[in-house]
Amino acid sequence: MTIFGAPIETIYVILLIVAGSLTLLYILFGDILEGVGQSISFLHPALLLAFITFFSASGYVMELVTSISSLFIIVISIIIAFILDTLLNIFVLIPMASAEESLSYTEESLVGRVGKIIIPIPENGFGEIVIESKSGMISKPASSYENTVIDEGMKVLVIEVKNGVLYVDPYENLDD
Repeated sequence: MTIFGAPIETIYVILLIVAGSLTLLYILFGDILEGVGQSISFLHPALLLAFITFFSASGYVMELVTSISSLFIIVISIIIAFILDTLLNIFVLIPMASAEESLSYTEESLVGRVGKIIIPIPENGFGEIVIESKSGMISKPASSYENTVIDEGMKVLVIEVKNGVLYVDPYENLDD
């Protein structure tokens, strides 16, 4: 079968190369197109490129290996691409989209958190605080917000962060 004067195998290879190249570019520069994928989920660029890749790869392989009619191979390739694309979406893209973006933290996100003093804070001096997080323990230098002594083991509330130092006040939880 020929399309636009070119054998169908050539069309499949060209589609495969173009879709592969665009997939690589999307991986590198995909943040630019992120809004498209969020607004219309079934037209997500990764799904469209994967569909074209699956379609062209399965069509090319079936053209070389089988003696089935080219029109029937196109129909089978569309079905295979649709099934693989659906599986990709359900088992990879949807779980990745709902996963937490990062386990890291910013110093500003520590404001309002409760921690425990592990090195006592002297008057007008520095000690150390440890804060539990989802990704483990965060240990940071700390100073008293009101320049008072805070003993080891006391719970403290982070009031502000300046130059990497957490300024804290003793925390009295009424629920304890």
